[in-house]
Amino acid sequence: MRGAVVTATMGAALLLTAAVFDAEPLYVPGVTFMALAAATSGWVVAVARGVRITRTVAVRRVQEEEPVPVDIHVAAAGALPLPSGVVEDELLRAPAQLLSGQRTATVRIQARFTRRGRKRLAAPRVVVRDPFGMASVVVEAPEDAEVLVLPRVERVRAPGEEDHGTGTALRRGRPTLAAAVDLDGLRPHREGAPASRIFWPALARTGELMERRLHADGDTRPLVVLDLRAPESREAADAAVRATASLAVELARAGGCALLLPGDRRPSALDPTLAGWPALHVRLALLETHAVPNLSDLAARRGPVLYVAARLLTRPPRALAHAPGGARLLIVPGSLPGREAVLAVAGCHGYDAGSSRRTARRRVAAEATAGLRAEREGSP
Repeated sequence: MRGAVVTATMGAALLLTAAVFDAEPLYVPGVTFMALAAATSGWVVAVARGVRITRTVAVRRVQEEEPVPVDIHVAAAGALPLPSGVVEDELLRAPAQLLSGQRTATVRIQARFTRRGRKRLAAPRVVVRDPFGMASVVVEAPEDAEVLVLPRVERVRAPGEEDHGTGTALRRGRPTLAAAVDLDGLRPHREGAPASRIFWPALARTGELMERRLHADGDTRPLVVLDLRAPESREAADAAVRATASLAVELARAGGCALLLPGDRRPSALDPTLAGWPALHVRLALLETHAVPNLSDLAARRGPVLYVAARLLTRPPRALAHAPGGARLLIVPGSLPGREAVLAVAGCHGYDAGSSRRTARRRVAAEATAGLRAEREGSP
């Protein structure tokens, strides 16, 4: 009300001056200023008391970068229309103007959230003011709102392959992840076996028809493990969570898998129907970066293990490196220098956890062979 107070003060000063110096022409502007301040203040206060603000959030759960339609509806409950004003909300880049004389107004927003977690939306505000800017009253919505942002599920692809969008797992018919992680081993194709079990890369390389061997045992399913300890940055932690979600969805659709999250003692199973995925997706959205995974049973796992870390590990965890059984993959944000990746997903790259040991053994063997050869050449 500062503008109205200043205007009324000016009117009172003019009236006082007119009375002291008997300047009759000053009575008219003095009365006008005071009447204008009183009228505008009364109009704004009367309308502000009846203003109703309603915010509608179309969805309460959304993946990262997906649009969230938000509508803010402003209505004047009394007989007087809205004088003027603006709608203020944290989702708006700038306050939205309200036209003078309207009884209702609607502001539509397309919000996007780039990071997972709970997002509390502060209540919007409407600043009701007169067209001259002399009086204003702030009206707030009755309550806040909340949106749960889920980690984005992206496509698993081969290293160097261009990413043509996100939001889906593996396109059907693409054996990218299956080629990197041999789910249950291979065996010669048996007559009458389903065509979905045929391992086409083996046929292309050797000309021999092979099929994937499937087991009913739970510990032979692919296991995705998430490790969020000591991330290099918040972005690296979010990338690791996205990679975990993408791998879990793809492996589940390919025949089933298990997901071990920090704090869990046992993995959670996922079948091709993805019946348990919504609850796990919510847990991934709310994970903290200090969470520690339970690796006590990792060494005894017979099936493939995909270990997703939120930091660049120079070597895989001991439980992963020395474990027998199926394939062991290490997935880290970014890339490891001097290592050849077998898959890429959500800004992370996956590496064979045993490749570094094999490379070291080959280097030692080559150095030993070169030493023996030098000794023989130097001997008489």
